[in-house]
Amino acid sequence: MTYDETQGMNYSIPYYDALMPEEQQNVTECIRLLLRQTFVLERKFEKRSGRFTYNKEFRDCNKHLEFIRRYYELSGITVTENSQLGVIYIQGETLVGDKLPKLATLYLLILKLIYDEQMATVSTSVNVYTTLSEIHEKLGNYRLFKKQPSPTDIRRAITLLRKYQVIEPLDIMEDLDADSRMIIYPTINVVLFGDDVRALLESFEEGDDNDEETEI
Repeated sequence: MTYDETQGMNYSIPYYDALMPEEQQNVTECIRLLLRQTFVLERKFEKRSGRFTYNKEFRDCNKHLEFIRRYYELSGITVTENSQLGVIYIQGETLVGDKLPKLATLYLLILKLIYDEQMATVSTSVNVYTTLSEIHEKLGNYRLFKKQPSPTDIRRAITLLRKYQVIEPLDIMEDLDADSRMIIYPTINVVLFGDDVRALLESFEEGDDNDEETEI
């Protein structure tokens, strides 16, 4: 139950009020998490164990999914669960995301190409592995590199894509180099559709050095 000081009235949310305090906290964290990073994955890579583990945050979101949907619905935001990809995410015109620098946008497009290429082969996982050198090589093939990006710009781009659960670097961010490995999560399929990628890549002028931003 909440209290509105301006109106002097109590407002009750039956579903939420019926939960134990710990569960109430879990629901609150799920709502904040989705708003902060858009996507919640069912399974994430755990560096300590070196394997994919079930994500508690996904379990909590899934458990209270209908309530979370109704909550966001009031703001014109849709909450979707894709069980095949193992992801819960939000969409809506009222959402305001980060502005991605040009390098992060290019990475995003290339990551989708790499993901689709690897998934076209026999695969038992929805996750794909790549390296920074493979990403840069493909960007070079599209003649989109006028010069090698700085380590600072690379780290910034990777950090933003990691925030939105698109990739997971397997090596220390401070030690990023050409051989740095990373996982491409299936969220890439929700961010971009395969048919759009090549057209978007071609829309970038060859050698264009501006710093246009794209919203994610």
